[in-house]
Amino acid sequence: MGREISRRLVHASGSLIPAAYLLDILSWNQVRLVLAMGIVLALAIEASRLLAGIEPPFINRMIRSYEEEYLAGYALYVLAGGGVGLVFEPNIAIPAILMLTIGDPISGLLSTGELRRVKRPHVLLVMFVVCLALGWWFLDPLAAVAAAFVATIADGVKPVIKGYVIDDNLTIPIGAAVSAYLVMAYGPTIL
Repeated sequence: MGREISRRLVHASGSLIPAAYLLDILSWNQVRLVLAMGIVLALAIEASRLLAGIEPPFINRMIRSYEEEYLAGYALYVLAGGGVGLVFEPNIAIPAILMLTIGDPISGLLSTGELRRVKRPHVLLVMFVVCLALGWWFLDPLAAVAAAFVATIADGVKPVIKGYVIDDNLTIPIGAAVSAYLVMAYGPTIL
């Protein structure tokens, strides 16, 4: 259990980047620069790990056995969260990133040790409520509901394509941001 809690704390530490913007420590352009540097660093580490077999010790502790031959979850986390920050404005990017950095670790703690294709209903409910609360601060109500719903599905349902589990570190921020954007751009006309 100690390793899982430390993984969840590392996951939650990604909240410091949007927090730096919200606390006026960094401008949004500076946040984007930090996110871009994170993407480059994660890709460099993954390239050295997957192509050259060079693996920094701290990365070894973060990688699960099923990630050993694929892009690791931390890299997908950085790529998706960073990509959302680079593509979207703060009002959409920040809640999507927070759904990944706060919602996902809470959901993960509630379901630690369970290998289920679909998470239990109480875990899905907690994830939805946490994501809705995060979205509510930044998005209009309908967009917040849409983003929370998509983030919950991304977290709670594990699709498998050709034996590869699609990691929720990739799908939570992208799904939340895209759904919020679509609702805000097109409103009830898409419903």
